[in-house]
Amino acid sequence: MSKATKQILDQLNSLANPANVAGMARYGINPQGTLGVSIPTLRGMARQIGRDHALAQELWASGIHEARILAAFISDPKQVTMDQMESWVRDFDSWDVCDQVCANLFDRTPHAWQMAARWSQQEPEFVRRAGFALMAALAWHARDASDGRFEAFFPLIYQGATDERNFVRKAVNWALRQIGKRSPALNEKAIRLAQEIGRLDSKAARWISADALRELTSPKLQERNSA
Repeated sequence: MSKATKQILDQLNSLANPANVAGMARYGINPQGTLGVSIPTLRGMARQIGRDHALAQELWASGIHEARILAAFISDPKQVTMDQMESWVRDFDSWDVCDQVCANLFDRTPHAWQMAARWSQQEPEFVRRAGFALMAALAWHARDASDGRFEAFFPLIYQGATDERNFVRKAVNWALRQIGKRSPALNEKAIRLAQEIGRLDSKAARWISADALRELTSPKLQERNSA
């Protein structure tokens, strides 16, 4: 372990807040290896550190919840390999680490589209969540991507909609909503997909459909689309 890594881990431990850990656990965040350091604090640390891919690797290897989120903030997406993504995704043990890594690092890599499709079809809960979280992150951040690239995700969203696991169904819903907000054309197609999902014989699918339609058909969004 480098001196820089030790200093950062010491800093994180000094900021530990057990009360925050208890609160995080109530929101389904795994308390194991968690210190209770806030995301704004981690972002502030990341700004001070800057991009440091090697340091990010050591922070991830520590296994500490907040160190792994910080690693996502400082890692260089241009240096992230498919092997690294496969290794890190297998370490996901909490929805917030999954989402922070996908939305702050993985979606900026050249491998994001391929991994989103691949992971969304795999069985482990947080790997599958990562696939759909990555779709949502791409819909949010990949501003120059064509509608067609996102339409290619629709069969995978339909397939994932019957997964009854809470962390998966919420990510499927997130992906559907984010894609459906990108453009009027995608909004129309996402609404049709949500309606199709709602006809599936699945409690998760019915929830995904109802929740997505509530946002995708909202007057505010429809007004924006018609502007």
